Amino acid sequence: MKHVVLVFILVCSSKIFGLCQIRPTGTPDSSFSVRSAYENDRKNFPQLTLADSSMPENVQVFKNLIYTKTAAQNLALDIYTSAGKPKKVVPAILMIHGGGWRSGDRSHNNTLARQLAAKGYVTVTASYSLSTHALYPQAVFDIKNAVRWMRANAEKYGIDTSKIAVLGFSAGGQLAALVGTTNGNILFEKENQHPAMSSQVHAIVDIDGTLAFIHPESGEGDDSKSISAATYWFGYSKTEKPELWEQASPLNYAGKNTPPILFINSLVSRMHAGRDDMIEKLNSFNIYSEVKSFPEAPHCFMFYTPWFEKTLTHVDHFLKRVMDIKQ
Repeated sequence: MKHVVLVFILVCSSKIFGLCQIRPTGTPDSSFSVRSAYENDRKNFPQLTLADSSMPENVQVFKNLIYTKTAAQNLALDIYTSAGKPKKVVPAILMIHGGGWRSGDRSHNNTLARQLAAKGYVTVTASYSLSTHALYPQAVFDIKNAVRWMRANAEKYGIDTSKIAVLGFSAGGQLAALVGTTNGNILFEKENQHPAMSSQVHAIVDIDGTLAFIHPESGEGDDSKSISAATYWFGYSKTEKPELWEQASPLNYAGKNTPPILFINSLVSRMHAGRDDMIEKLNSFNIYSEVKSFPEAPHCFMFYTPWFEKTLTHVDHFLKRVMDIKQ
């Protein structure tokens, strides 16, 4: 695994009560990848193998499509669909990669995107603003713009705009849950680059993503040994600006308009902090949810056999149920 030196910039100002803000440097962080996770996890799980990433014969891909432009960069997405011209509209899944809001790449979701496309979905893997280039909440604005872009281009790619799900792993799981629980919330509807389109999603798949940052179960924000990924993302520690950390917690938005949620979790309990509280809230509004747990699996289980295949099946079955997709 390559050693990566992280550089940060502190900006101090009496105008912000003397606090020091960590600002983006514009330098990409490549510390997290599927390969690096695999090499690390094999130390404790020597039986691991990476899931087959080959492209199914019935799937085609449209790559490097720019969907939004931020102050720092142009952001792209890739689309996987059934081969050939769309004969009918089908449900779509926007997929959000992990990497601590700082590292990672949309290609990490390629394998799952290809296999879900082979099952009849349109799958979209999107890049978003990492903390090296923009602080929270820019990533949320980006993902909502990706949903709007999908609607604006629905006819071309055969997307059923009434059946759009958002799926994410780790940091991407937190973002998927936040995007889904804030449907229509004006706080996160800024920087709308497709004003005629809605950013609403109809189902959430959260794969080992936290639901609450400031919570007894949460491990986010421990800066005792080094600056945490979440602190880099918010620009402030959770003691300096707890209101930001609370604002980004999906648990705080669960309510009557929350879409159905599938939680898929590993043995690392802190990665789903707030999940049980979320389910209790959802139950009070009769909103459907499922939990699928792999208590023997590492955090990055979705990249490995046999958990990849099980994850694929769970996602497919859940979406068919909550979106009333005919077999």
